[in-house]
Amino acid sequence: MDNALPALDGAFRALADPTRRAVVERLARGPASVSDLARPFEMALPSFLQHLRVLEETGLVSTRKAGRVRTCTLRMEPIAAVNQWLEAQRSLWATRLDQLDTLLLQMKDKDSPR
Repeated sequence: MDNALPALDGAFRALADPTRRAVVERLARGPASVSDLARPFEMALPSFLQHLRVLEETGLVSTRKAGRVRTCTLRMEPIAAVNQWLEAQRSLWATRLDQLDTLLLQMKDKDSPR
C-alpha cells in the first residue's frame, strides 16, 4: 500500500466539506487569524473550530499563536500531493480515452465500405 494514501484520504475528507474548502481557498491568498476566517460563516465559533481542527489534523493548515491571536497558514505539501494524484488520474484516463478513440476509429474503418 502506498504511504501517501492515508494522507490523501485525510485531505479528500477535509476538502469534501464546503466550509473547509472555503477556508483553504481563503488561506491560499495568505495567512489569516481564526476570527477573520470564521467571520464569513454563520456558525458558532466552536463549530468553526471543529472544521479548523480537521484541516489541522490532515496537515492542510498549520496554526501559530502570538498572544491572543491564532494565525492559520495553508500548507502546500498536502495540496501538492492531492494535485499529483489528480494529475496521475487525469493522465491515466487521457491515455485510456485515446486508446478507446483509436479502437473506435479502427472499427469504423473496418465497417465502412470501400
